Amino acid sequence: MGRSPGRGARTGQWRAGRPVGAAPADGLRGVVVEPLRRAVRPRGMRTFRHVHTSAGLALVLALAVAGCGREEAGGGAPLPDPVGSWAVESLTTGGRTLHAPDSARLEFGQNQAKGNYGCNGFTAVVAFAGPSAVTVTPGASTTMACADMEFETAFAKLFQGKLTIDRGPDRLTLKTADGSTIAMTSAPAASDAPLTTTRWSVESLVSGTTSASLPAEAAGKAQFTIAPDLAVSGNLGCNRFSAKATVEGSTVTFGPLTSTRMACEGPVGGVERALTDLFGSGPLTSRIEGRTLTLTAADGKGLTAKAAPAAQ
Repeated sequence: MGRSPGRGARTGQWRAGRPVGAAPADGLRGVVVEPLRRAVRPRGMRTFRHVHTSAGLALVLALAVAGCGREEAGGGAPLPDPVGSWAVESLTTGGRTLHAPDSARLEFGQNQAKGNYGCNGFTAVVAFAGPSAVTVTPGASTTMACADMEFETAFAKLFQGKLTIDRGPDRLTLKTADGSTIAMTSAPAASDAPLTTTRWSVESLVSGTTSASLPAEAAGKAQFTIAPDLAVSGNLGCNRFSAKATVEGSTVTFGPLTSTRMACEGPVGGVERALTDLFGSGPLTSRIEGRTLTLTAADGKGLTAKAAPAAQ
């Protein structure tokens, strides 16, 4: 006697949840139920595999980190183009550092350069060899006597021949073959001090191409201010004085001086006489570079003065 296939028998065949040959459930009588068939994947259709959530998140984070690393490696502030205006900060030469006066500047064009050594202006022809080298051929320059000739001379000596360019954010350094450097910044140079309202402290007396600093006894004493109404007041090094000035373009003319009558001898007296003669000599050519004023007479005599700090 054979065994009836049970619900748990391995040989049993099932259709839609019931064994083959079993009576249909109520409500399904007469309904033909087809056996389940495995879905056939059309040819060419891609198969997508499920990626576990934590594994997918880890993959996304890894790609993001890798992307950030590439951006940082190739990013950063762009290096400056040498062409443009630069304020000279200092020179290093012979193991010494020389700090630049406010008026020391350099402006690079594509084929030319111009600037100021700190007192005298200059031009040059330049030839760039890519962004890392330039060859400088000095051109013309003015020849005024200046109080700080050491910096002037050193700057002129370094800014010629083949120079290596070292660039950094907002900075440019020119280096000579012996390692001397000209350090510059792209920060805006200090604006020129105004002729009027500024208290000018005389630092040196000029005669032609010779400049002599004031003697220690007169240093800091000889000074003057031109008011907005062009009234002049100050000290000649010993006596106080006043005058009226006229200004036409870059020319300043002092009227008759009125001064106190103290007797002044020695170096202080010599400074006073030189300033009295200069102010009374007629039209003076004025030039302001940063905080430095130069007044020059037709005979080549003159003075250089610095803008004194504002009174507290």
